[in-house]
Amino acid sequence: MKQIAGVRDASRKHWVGNGFYVSTMISYNHQHALFDPFLLLDYNEPYHFEAGRARGVGEHPHRGFETVTIVYQGEVAHRDSHGGGGVIGAGDVQWMSAGSGVMHQEFHSETFAKRGGVFEAVQLWVNLPKAHKMMPPKYQAIQAKDIPVVELKADSGVVRVIAGQLEGVAGVAHTFSPINMWDVRMHADKNYVFGVPESHNLVILVLEGNVCIGERTITAGHLVSFQEGGADVEIRARSVAKLLFLSGVPLKESVVGYGPFVMNTQEEIQQAIYDLESGQFGRIAGSESTL
Repeated sequence: MKQIAGVRDASRKHWVGNGFYVSTMISYNHQHALFDPFLLLDYNEPYHFEAGRARGVGEHPHRGFETVTIVYQGEVAHRDSHGGGGVIGAGDVQWMSAGSGVMHQEFHSETFAKRGGVFEAVQLWVNLPKAHKMMPPKYQAIQAKDIPVVELKADSGVVRVIAGQLEGVAGVAHTFSPINMWDVRMHADKNYVFGVPESHNLVILVLEGNVCIGERTITAGHLVSFQEGGADVEIRARSVAKLLFLSGVPLKESVVGYGPFVMNTQEEIQQAIYDLESGQFGRIAGSESTL
């Protein structure tokens, strides 16, 4: 079994733009070897927004990785400089491969902004292998109805397989390295052994309820990282629980980050800044820049 390396909580929060109130649970600046190929994870715990104007983040750049947004409650409207965009609602996933460079913006949808309500989401940055960092940008809009569901044995719960596979069921997201992304709901007083390859790094975010992993009890709002090696992990749910499983083969490549750019060398970061300033990332017509 995989062994716990550490547990961190979501107590420290900050605003991203004026529409996302998040805790940074993973950062490429801290213990990256345990999280590789995942660079960043921001968790917006359930937060009530009053009705009013759309809130969010205006036009800003990315290069060298993918952003994955999972919406649990509320709606997000996205547009980018390569024609990607749309509204993702509860249960939907937005998977954007920034690749060689893209400008994009994210706001609460017009409908959600007008009515207000509870917003909950996770945004993840997934590193691209060196060979794909300068690929053309790509956008995957994944609707909830298209995400396959696995019923766990012994009525232990259900899992939406966003990426990778579980119990022989493959997710719909295309990835550039082996990754599992599972949206898990477990029933109270149930346990289940999840098949995680020994070659994968693993992190688990507990969004609701409390579970036991080994001798540790993990409550909502905590992220669990695991030591390298070992296969599989057993989860014992002490209540109804909602979890996000992220596992992947580590790229083990150098990581040099500067804000919205994550490359392999400092020279590539300088090139990204030059390319942005010279307009090579494009623009979104009528957008509000946050640069």
